[in-house]
This record gives sequence, C-alpha cells and structure tokens, in this order.
Amino acid sequence: MNLQALAYKLRKDVINIIVSGKGGHIGGDMSVMDALVTLYFKVMDVTPENFASGKHDHFVMSKGHSVESLYAVLAEKGFFPLSQVLNEFSRFGSKFIGHPNNKLPGIEMNSGALGHGLPVAVGMALACRMNGSSERVYTFLGDGELAEGSNWEGAMAAANYHLDNLCALIDRNRLQISGCTEDVMALEDLKAKWQAFGWHVIVVEDGNSIDELSAAFAAAKEVQGKPTMLIANTVKGKGSAVMENKAGWHHHVPNEEEYQQIMRDLDAAYEEALKNG
Repeated sequence: MNLQALAYKLRKDVINIIVSGKGGHIGGDMSVMDALVTLYFKVMDVTPENFASGKHDHFVMSKGHSVESLYAVLAEKGFFPLSQVLNEFSRFGSKFIGHPNNKLPGIEMNSGALGHGLPVAVGMALACRMNGSSERVYTFLGDGELAEGSNWEGAMAAANYHLDNLCALIDRNRLQISGCTEDVMALEDLKAKWQAFGWHVIVVEDGNSIDELSAAFAAAKEVQGKPTMLIANTVKGKGSAVMENKAGWHHHVPNEEEYQQIMRDLDAAYEEALKNG
C-alpha cells in the first residue's frame, strides 16, 4: 500500500467532511494526516476486530480539534463507513462531533481539552506495564498545546516511571489559532526541553514524510528506560498552497472556489505520490 498516496486521498475525505459539516479545524487536519496514516496502517496493532477486547496498542488524540483527520483514518481502517461521517458530522445529536468521542468505535478517550492527552497516556502506559502487557501507547499533541502546564507534569511522570512503552508526537507546524507559536508562547529549544525532562527525543525533519515518520516510530520502539518524543516538523494546511502555512486556516470552511482549487492540488499530490511510490 502506498501510504503517502493514501494520506492525500484521506485529506480529500477530510475536506469533504468539513464542507458537509460546515466546520472543522482544517489546517491541523492536513498537517497531522501523514503521522496518523503511519500509525494506523504501519505502526500500531489496532483493528476493528481487536478494539473491543482492549488488547491492542492505544492512541490518544490530544489535539482533539484535528478529529476530522482521525475520523477519515478510522473510516479507512474499517471502524465505521465514511458515508456515515459525511452524513452525520457536526449535525445535531450526532456522535461524530468536533472532538474525539469515545462513544464511537476506535476512540478510547474524549479529548480536545488541551493538555489532557499526555497525562492520560502516561496513566495508560503505566497501567499496561502493571498488567504485564506488551501494548504500546501513542499520543499526538499540538505545538500550541504545549503552553498547557499539565503536559509538563505528564512529562515528568513519564520519565520518573521510565515508560519506554510510551511514544508521544508533537505536530510542530509552528502555527496556532492566534498566530505563530514563537510569537504567542515561544517553545524553542523544544528538543532540549524534552531532553531536560528525561525523554528520548527524535526530530523528524519532514513530519509529512511517511518514510521519515516510519523510521522514527521504529527507532522509538527500540528505546529502553525512557519515553520517546517525536518532534515532527509539519506544514499546516499541507497539500494545497491555498492553505499552507496560513494561520487563518486553523478553523475555516473553504468556499466553492477554494474547495475546487484545494481538490485539484490534492489530486495532483496524490498522483505524484503514486508515481514516486
């Protein structure tokens, strides 16, 4: 399976989900997609068949406002039909709401109150160890989310308990709703910060590359005695110049002209990925 091409296909699904539901966090959806595809189709042992048993790898989408990408990936994985998401997303009474909802198959934790995902993932990883399980725990954070102090409490706890079954990932697209992260709440030197908290840190230079992400996740599995943080340098709005690196696309519904151009750009990127795959 050409996962890089799949990521562009699923970006198109996300655009349609957002347009159909008349809302969504489109910029971050585009930047996280490659990592989600890598996790669900190459790294994690989690399927619709083993999910109900609880005997599988675990995932927490801490930056829950990028849920549209998670819905698209879970639909492709077979947890529910994409048509259901398109017909129900953001409608009154729907379970397909604007943040992860654990009433849906494939989702373990309601998230989106930023700063909660990592501390919960720490508890899950500690529980796996206490149960003697080989299951691994993954969580996805936004870079703007790191202003929440609970992340750093979780970071200390994870290192304190030597949770080498925990791998976290930061979507380092450098933009948040109010602008550049370094203007709003400066994060650098981000690698040094996590190392100071006792984590093994891997910087993924191109966080939208399936190959680089795959290598980073594989390396994380080999780390012993400490948790691993992947800092993935991504592009907000990845896939179309209409959206890329523009803070205004944090939460935006494309108009018809924008929609048509974005879809053309994603089609071209999909074809290029197929050719190179």
